[in-house]
Amino acid sequence: MTAISRCDYRFLLFCASLLLPLCTLAAPATAVCPASTSAEFSLSRQAYQEKLAGFWLGLSIANWTGLVTEMDKIGGDGPAGRFYTRADWGKADQPSIWGQGVPSDLSPTIDWVLRSPEQVWGSDDDSDIEYIYLQLMAQSASPLLSAAQIRAGWLAHIYRDEDTPHRSKDGKPENFLWVSNQQAFDLMQQGLLPPFTGMPPQNPHYDMIDAQLTTEIFGTLAPGRPDVAWQLAYLPVHTTASGEAADIARFYIELHARAAVLDQTTIQDRHALAQALLGMAAQARQTLPANQYPAKMYDFVLAQFQAGVHWEQARDALYRRYQLAQQDGYEVSAKALYCNGCFAAGINFAASLISYFYGAGDMQDTLKIAVLAGWDSDNPAATWGGLYGLMLGANGVEQQFGGKLSRRFDIHRTRKGFANQGLTDFASMAAQGVAVTDKVVAQLLQGRRSADGRCWLIPAVPPQIRPAGGS
Repeated sequence: MTAISRCDYRFLLFCASLLLPLCTLAAPATAVCPASTSAEFSLSRQAYQEKLAGFWLGLSIANWTGLVTEMDKIGGDGPAGRFYTRADWGKADQPSIWGQGVPSDLSPTIDWVLRSPEQVWGSDDDSDIEYIYLQLMAQSASPLLSAAQIRAGWLAHIYRDEDTPHRSKDGKPENFLWVSNQQAFDLMQQGLLPPFTGMPPQNPHYDMIDAQLTTEIFGTLAPGRPDVAWQLAYLPVHTTASGEAADIARFYIELHARAAVLDQTTIQDRHALAQALLGMAAQARQTLPANQYPAKMYDFVLAQFQAGVHWEQARDALYRRYQLAQQDGYEVSAKALYCNGCFAAGINFAASLISYFYGAGDMQDTLKIAVLAGWDSDNPAATWGGLYGLMLGANGVEQQFGGKLSRRFDIHRTRKGFANQGLTDFASMAAQGVAVTDKVVAQLLQGRRSADGRCWLIPAVPPQIRPAGGS
C-alpha cells in the first residue's frame, strides 16, 4: 500500500469536503415513518414541508393566471354575457367588466402566467390573508386564533385608505380589500371583533366570496383531520362570512385536509386521483345543509357531470338556473347588486365545482376550466391550484409546467409590516406551516413526534379517511 503524504491527505480531505454537499443534494435523507395502522397514521414532516411549498406555488400560478380572465364573463347582456369555451384557451383575452375596453395587462392571451426563478410572485387577495393567518399562528402559543389576535393582525398588516401607498388604475386609494373583507376591516377599526365582523346586519356582504378564498390554508394545517381543520378555521371564516358562505368555505377547507394525506400512488395515477377527488367531494358534501343552495348547487353540477354534459353546457345551465331563474333558494340576483352578484359565494362555488369535476384529476385541465368558466375566475382557480400543489408538492408542480419556477414571494405587494420588507420564499412559508402543524398535532390531535422527530404520529383518524404512510 502506497503511503499518503500529509499534503496528499489534505488534498483528499479538501476534495471530500466539496463532494459531500453534492452527495447530500443528490440523495437527501428521507424519513421512514412507522406504518399507518387503524389506531394512528404517520406523516413525514420533511415530505409535508415539500407539499406545503407546493400549496403556495400552485396557488400562485393559478391565482395570477386566473386574474387574466377575472370578471371577463359574468352573464347578462353584451360581451360579458358571451362566456368563454375551451377553444378560447390561448386566444386573445377580452376586457373585464371594469377594464374600460382594455384586456388584461398580465397577458395578451388566455394562457399561463408564470414566474421564472429570478422573478418574484406577488401576493394577492387569494394569498395575503392566509399569509397573515399563518404568521399569527406561528407567533402564537396556541394554533387556535382568538378574535383579538385576528383583529390585531388585520389592523397591523392591512392598509387603510388613508395610509395606503397603492393606487388603483383610476388613481383612487387601493388597499386590496373588497366587499365583505373591506366591511369586516372597517368594523374592526370601529372596535368590533370576529365573528360580529362577518354577521348581518353589521356586514351586509356576509354572503360574498371572501371567506372561501382566504381560509383554505387551515385544511393544510390539520392533515387528514377535517374536523380539526374546521376547529382552526371557524373564527377566521366567520370573520367575514355567515350562513351559506361560511358553509362553502368549510367545504374547501375539508377538501384540503383530506387531500393532504392522499397517497402518492393515487396522486400519480390520473384515473385513481379523479376517483379519489370525487370521493373526497362526496364526504365534504355531507357538511353542507341539505335544504340550502350550496348542497343543491353541488348536486346539480355533479348530475351534469355524471350525465356526460360538456362543461361549457353545464356552466351555461348553472347560469340560467341560479342567476336567471334563482332556483334552489339562490336569490342573489334579486338584490340588484353590482354586476349581478358576480362576487357572491354561491355562483363562484358552483363554477368551481365544474372545474373540480371536469378537471378529472389533471391539474392543468382543472385550472384551464376554472380560468375559462367565468365570474371571479382567479378565486376558484387559486383554490384548486393550492389543492393540487398540496398533493403534488413544489417539485411536482414544476414538472407539470415543464421547468423551474420562482419560489420567492412578496407579501408587501398588498400588505405591510412584515420582516425583510415583505420578501420571503415558499420554503420558509412551508417551514412555518410545519411548525404550526407541530402545535396542532400536539395540542389538538393528541398526537406526537416520532423518536427521531421526523414524523408525526396522529391518532383516531375518522374511518372514511385513508391517509398515506410517511415517506
